Amino acid sequence: MLDHHTVYVDLETTGATATHDRITEIGVIEVNRGRVVSEWSSLVNPGVSIPPMIQALTGITNDMVALAPDFEDLHHEVLKRLDGKLFVAHNARFDYGFLKNEFRRCGVSFNARVLCTVKLSRKLYPHHARHNLDTLLERHNLDCEARHRALGDAKVLWLLAQKWADERGPTLVQGAIDLLVKSQSVPAGLPDLAFDHIPETPGVYLFYGDNEVVLYVGKSINLRARVMSHFADDHRVNKDMQIAQQIKRIDYRETAGELGALLLESRLVKQLAPVHNRQLRRNTQLCAWHWRDTDIEAAPRLATAGDIDPAKFGELYGLFRSRATAIEALREIAARHELCHVLIGLEKRAGPCFAHQIKRCRGACVGLESRAQHALRLKEALSALRTLPWPYKGRIGVREVATNGEIAELHVLDHWCHIATVKSEAELHDISETRATPTFDVDTYKILKRFLAKLPRGVEIIRFAT
Repeated sequence: MLDHHTVYVDLETTGATATHDRITEIGVIEVNRGRVVSEWSSLVNPGVSIPPMIQALTGITNDMVALAPDFEDLHHEVLKRLDGKLFVAHNARFDYGFLKNEFRRCGVSFNARVLCTVKLSRKLYPHHARHNLDTLLERHNLDCEARHRALGDAKVLWLLAQKWADERGPTLVQGAIDLLVKSQSVPAGLPDLAFDHIPETPGVYLFYGDNEVVLYVGKSINLRARVMSHFADDHRVNKDMQIAQQIKRIDYRETAGELGALLLESRLVKQLAPVHNRQLRRNTQLCAWHWRDTDIEAAPRLATAGDIDPAKFGELYGLFRSRATAIEALREIAARHELCHVLIGLEKRAGPCFAHQIKRCRGACVGLESRAQHALRLKEALSALRTLPWPYKGRIGVREVATNGEIAELHVLDHWCHIATVKSEAELHDISETRATPTFDVDTYKILKRFLAKLPRGVEIIRFAT
């Protein structure tokens, strides 16, 4: 905690069971080298009603979270703030368990080194019987500006850490922390010093098994901490247990920053098809609904992977991994907005659609609603699925420079496609004449959409001459 890059975390939830209840608020205090780097908190829509007793305790009501983002919307931001750092919480199994379950629902495996401040207080003050947060506040004469709110309670943990260092001394506190944060065990198939050469920088790591079979590819802004977290003694997930039994070698590739790591991970997973990766696999069944809102007579047409042209984004709706999921999504939209199944192409028939017969269509198929009005409602209904047009006139470069200045990368992008990553003028010149149509990849689209919407500090956009 004193010698670690640390996050002090607190959650408010709808109850006490991580597999059943949900998060309503997250608070994170990030500390590095004894200095607060950032403070962040967000309400979370749990998707269920908050029990009255919990509302009374926390002050967080159903109305307060009604318009808040759900965890799936926040999980990239939360992961970015926690990844590779020592996770500190009071009754840490509670907070860590909730986050692991929320990440799992999003298809993300979250692992971290964990320190429980209840256990640390017991170790530093064994003569005291009680170590709940209210008792510790009173015992150490500390105030909490917002008790039972996530950021307020997270701040208390940072105040306690400073208080304990003053009262017990940094050396004693650090020793207690080192004992509580169990050392990561090196799997039997790796040498004892397997983790020592891995840098604490952004990049991608690769786990290999027998016969150089690629077991897993991952990315992190702190390679060493993320690799070690796979083999932590506590909270080991089944996938990590299997990897620990099979792993024979670790490789890594440093990048200048987060975007480079995201793009490289996506490319390597598709190229190498690792045994334990499920996300980011190549998908040849990709499809989207193509529809021009100016053509009110035409029904949406299903465009398959070969027909998806990023230059036409704005006319494409949804990016689905199969034909079945695309059709089901359109059916759900039709039902929710009382659209005509005939006019949107879900039924091939003359006369009223089946939905109109059961009073779930407003009657565009029988003249009760004009085609223009139906098209306007269809446009509104599809708006949430609309793919974003490329916001630049042509190719751009995104320049990332490592914090130590040793690595600089320029990611060349065009219409949501990753053309190349270069590290020199010569490499840039080699691709400058390349004008072949790049291959669209849905994962790259999602990566770039998120990254460009909230450009990190220090990242530079370079617009190439068209």
